[in-house]
Amino acid sequence: MNYPLKLSFKLITLVSQIYISDANGELLGYVRQKLLKLKEDINVFADEQQTRHLYNIKADRMLDFSAKYNFTDSHGGSVGAIKRKGMRSIFRAHYEIYDPSGSLSMEIHEENGWIKVVDSLIGEIPVIGMFTGYFFNPAYIITRTGGSQIARLKKQPAFFEGVFQLEKLSDVSEADEALVLLSALTMTLLERSRG
Repeated sequence: MNYPLKLSFKLITLVSQIYISDANGELLGYVRQKLLKLKEDINVFADEQQTRHLYNIKADRMLDFSAKYNFTDSHGGSVGAIKRKGMRSIFRAHYEIYDPSGSLSMEIHEENGWIKVVDSLIGEIPVIGMFTGYFFNPAYIITRTGGSQIARLKKQPAFFEGVFQLEKLSDVSEADEALVLLSALTMTLLERSRG
């Protein structure tokens, strides 16, 4: 993949649609999240016409604070999973990433938890709250369980849309690259209401 990758979606829509593109602007993936689903079941396609299915992201339970989201490829083979780390996510976003065998292999954590607090407080102020997406831009670091950094996902300033940039910080295998991208995508869907 040609980094940095861009994940973009409109904030004011009924159905979430995310476009994943590379540094050249080439579309790598398209996600259309279904409306009013109690149990998340998200498909990732190679194109906007949804003709070539790439991955599936499926929650293991209905609307739960610590649901686990399992990733499978187009043939149903396990790619891995991501799970929000319970109560720590209230102040600072923290997710655990599992490899296909179910072992903890990576983590995503927010670089600065205070951005989340300030964004939440100012976001409640009428009119002014509309502009928090431009000024408060959280960043997330994806690390191996040993602590070495793999990638960085950063919210970019934008009005009326969410734009995240995923940059690679170290070389990883193709399988880990897919796991990192699916994890960043899932976390973006879960954290999209911020900024």
